[in-house]
Amino acid sequence: MNSPSSAKAAEAEPFLSDVKTLRERARGHIERGVVSKTYVGDVARTIEILQTVLATELVCVLRYTQHSIAATGLSSESVKAEFAQHATEEQEHAMAVAERINQLGGQPDFNPKGLASRAASEYSTGADLNAMIRENLIAERIAVDHYRELIRFFDDNDPTPRVMIESILAVEEEHASDMVDLLATHGGTKA
Repeated sequence: MNSPSSAKAAEAEPFLSDVKTLRERARGHIERGVVSKTYVGDVARTIEILQTVLATELVCVLRYTQHSIAATGLSSESVKAEFAQHATEEQEHAMAVAERINQLGGQPDFNPKGLASRAASEYSTGADLNAMIRENLIAERIAVDHYRELIRFFDDNDPTPRVMIESILAVEEEHASDMVDLLATHGGTKA
């Protein structure tokens, strides 16, 4: 049962617009695409933030790809496969972020010039298998903290990038867990 205060709030501001109003709003400023009157986020700031996420994901693609090729040693095959799988997943993240930037009217920045300076994570190759695993774990921990911060920033003001980053965060947490397991398996120490 609704409390008197929640009933008053519902009367003051209807939950749903009538269909006529929705249709009229949809016809106005159609050139703005997904950015309608109900969009309460800051489009320019959202694009700027998503450019950093895109750069972070691209740096992770490159690092994991390099590691999937350069890892050597008797027990490296399974680790190389894990690195390659992570590279594929990071690529999927990058494409999803780029699509959202495009939907908001921005141009996804794939320019390699300055990529490392735009990314939250770093590109480090590692001298041996354990060093590679550690570098990937560190990068995942950076991404996890960064994405948690962005989720709080977007909150309900812009739910689409928040939900997208929540989805990416779940995979990054899984990647971090995988790297911890690989360190334990291959005699490394926890970061």
